[in-house]
Amino acid sequence: MTEETHTSSIYQIRVEGQIDPKWSGWLNGLTMTLESGLPPITSLSGPVVDQAKLRGIMNQLWDMNLAIISVVRMES
Repeated sequence: MTEETHTSSIYQIRVEGQIDPKWSGWLNGLTMTLESGLPPITSLSGPVVDQAKLRGIMNQLWDMNLAIISVVRMES
């Protein structure tokens, strides 16, 4: 029996609104960057281990009532 190894993919998620950096831990430790513009746009980026974790992050953003602008899987 072999053990399957999981490799993380890097994602960038952009949402409308400003997220307080204190929420970083709740959002899988993703790096938050506030982009300029009105309305403000927050970019979250970092490794996500699998699709289940990505869905969990998306659900958390939904719970925070943030409009998701884009989700992009970056090249490794």
